[in-house]
Amino acid sequence: MRVTQPHLNTPLSAPVSRRKFVTGISAGGAIMGLGLQHSALAGGGKSPADYRPPQILRGNQFDLGIGYQPVNFTGAQRMATAINGGVPAPVLRWKEGERVTLRVTNNLAHDSSIHWHGIILPTNMDGVPGLSFDGIKPGETFEYQFDVNQNGTYWYHSHSGWQEQTGMYGAIVIDPKDPDPVECDRDYVVLLSDWSDNDPSDIYGNLKKMSHYYNFQERTAGDVWRDIKNKGLAQTWNERKMWNVMRMNQADLSDVTGYTYTYLMNGATPDTGWTALFKRGEKVRLRFINGSAMSIFDVRIPGLKMTVVASDGQNIEPVTVDEFRMGVAETYDVVVEPADDVAYTVFAQTIDRTGYARGTLTPNASLQADVPAMDHVALLSHNDMGMGGMDHSGHSMGGMKGMKGMDHSDMGGMKGMDHSQHSGMQEMKGMDHSAHAMKKPALGRAGFGSNSDIQHEQTEYGPHTDMLAETPMSGLNDPGVGLREHQQRYGRKVLTYADIRNLTKTLDPREPEREIQIHLTGNMNRYMWSMDGIKFADADPIILRYGERVRVRLVNDTMMTHPIHLHGVWSELETGDPDYIPRKHTIIVQPGSTISYLVSADAIGRWAYHCHLLFHMPGMMREVRVVDGGEV
Repeated sequence: MRVTQPHLNTPLSAPVSRRKFVTGISAGGAIMGLGLQHSALAGGGKSPADYRPPQILRGNQFDLGIGYQPVNFTGAQRMATAINGGVPAPVLRWKEGERVTLRVTNNLAHDSSIHWHGIILPTNMDGVPGLSFDGIKPGETFEYQFDVNQNGTYWYHSHSGWQEQTGMYGAIVIDPKDPDPVECDRDYVVLLSDWSDNDPSDIYGNLKKMSHYYNFQERTAGDVWRDIKNKGLAQTWNERKMWNVMRMNQADLSDVTGYTYTYLMNGATPDTGWTALFKRGEKVRLRFINGSAMSIFDVRIPGLKMTVVASDGQNIEPVTVDEFRMGVAETYDVVVEPADDVAYTVFAQTIDRTGYARGTLTPNASLQADVPAMDHVALLSHNDMGMGGMDHSGHSMGGMKGMKGMDHSDMGGMKGMDHSQHSGMQEMKGMDHSAHAMKKPALGRAGFGSNSDIQHEQTEYGPHTDMLAETPMSGLNDPGVGLREHQQRYGRKVLTYADIRNLTKTLDPREPEREIQIHLTGNMNRYMWSMDGIKFADADPIILRYGERVRVRLVNDTMMTHPIHLHGVWSELETGDPDYIPRKHTIIVQPGSTISYLVSADAIGRWAYHCHLLFHMPGMMREVRVVDGGEV
């Protein structure tokens, strides 16, 4: 259930004048329902009558207008950033093999952009200001045009400032040119997102002042007494000593929680719920998209098995599960086959169990299913700190490299902290990376030119890094914190990356020529995120030579789950089966863990590479530059 926040009732944005309040005219195309409950627009926000479905636009010519739109998800009217007047934006249905043209007009008072997430296209069409293009100025129209050479479920969103958080996101469904291997009778998009009535700049500012500002699941004295009763004084003392010395919170699973967020399913709040119909015995395809800014969801449909048939738009060998975790920006297609004339709840609870989005699959719109209780709140463990298999009884600092001798006394109040470098990015407003992008790359670091088989980014242990994982475990077979005991406790099978096997054979069977290892780093107390201890503004580009095949190994030195997205090329997840490697555009890296994937550098250009948690992106980001053999 969403918890209101009475002392933070700042409007999302100040009211705009009639001159500024302009939204684009929708493109031609059939308007088709995504279900019976829909996105909140102007009005009460609580009644089903106030909802209308996102448009579905088909074809290869589209006119999209970015503009201000009043919305009401919580009982209070706020101003959103919308595409064609909708939050979520229209569903775009393309056809594989066609060439699409999208004319995007910016009716905002500031720059904007659209990134086509997971779509393989030319670099100048990717939609990242400062890397791909200059952005779309107020009052201007930018024409995106590219060939559609893939099929499946994807999405699109702004890559400018915090606009994604304020409503600028929508689904993409690409129909295959050949017969679809997935058979279904009904096909629904299920777009998950998070909404706050508070200005995202204020949310980010609160996190910078106090990283646990939105976390109300701190350990209490009662928890300590229960631990002493169950584990004894000595074990409890040793465990708590480590966390206390490091000033870290075992329940620190999400930066932004249900304290300020309302979680949406196709734009419907949990109070109303989204509804979709089926007939008994039908095969129903659900295209799940995590289009949130900061929320990781665990998805299940009590009473129904889900057969996962696609991951990040790519067909996989079907695997039947009871639930799965969705990192921000990931997509999963599942098929369900309801055998009875009863209603089922589509339930997506957040990783921190502070809220949920929900919908109903039903044979009759009058039937509703019970909403299940959220699972218990999990606690981070030694393994989530990269300390698996270690004996910590004598480690006052938990055995964490890079933390010994650190003085945390100033962290709580941010005393003396200089944000000038970060504020130079204007807190992501406009997201203009051009100044950084012109830096000369350093060969032999993450580029080619080193004699070493494995290149590492330069690691700096300074204010950007407060811990390093000493013994990171593989994240391949790990369902993730909060899901690990579900098979034993509830009899629910949870999808892991190890379960994913591509439906067709690996397209590029070459072994990698070299390996790039990158550490995902941060300082939680100061809310500073980086890669290899270097924030984006200070980092050199990662250089790939056109045509080469490389292995990227990510090591998560933090206690947060990071969804990492590489633009422009596929990230081919190494699951142990080299013949059927799954291709993904976004990969979850579990806390204190490591994971690897292969990249074929087959797209010349400048590409963004970043954590897809929106408020991590200012620091945990790189430019990846794919160059031909003679270019530096």
